[in-house]
Amino acid sequence: MHFSYQPIGTIYTPFAETEGMPIQSALASGTRGQVDVLPAFAEGLKDLDGFSHIILLYHFHRCAGSRLIVTPFLDDRPRGVFATRAPVRPNPIGLSIVKLLSVHQNILQVENVDMLDATPLLDIKPYVPQFDHCDAPRTGWMEKAMKGEGEMKSDERFSC
Repeated sequence: MHFSYQPIGTIYTPFAETEGMPIQSALASGTRGQVDVLPAFAEGLKDLDGFSHIILLYHFHRCAGSRLIVTPFLDDRPRGVFATRAPVRPNPIGLSIVKLLSVHQNILQVENVDMLDATPLLDIKPYVPQFDHCDAPRTGWMEKAMKGEGEMKSDERFSC
């Protein structure tokens, strides 16, 4: 089976390189970006401005390969890629929840961006707390890392 996706737009951010970039949108507080949706898809933005947050699905366009074992940013031990949020995945798809500031025609102004500049956008979904939030009593190896022991910025380890 083969799948093929085409971008529906481009995400513009202040990050030209991975080094020093926030590793998650929750850690990118106040960092602004712009999402340019292709005009052919602009009609699909109708009613999006009623949401405070949106989910962006995008392609890690600067990652050329994948690894099944990685050493994540928040740890110094090798982990299975599916137990991390590392970008070097078999299907290099990223997900970020960002604050939606405005919608004007096919342009979205957003905040809390954590992706590289000129990232290809695959999809947009509204963030709905009743559907998208859950209490997670277990977070695996990250429980220890989230207590401040790991680095919270990107470095060169996943530069592609």
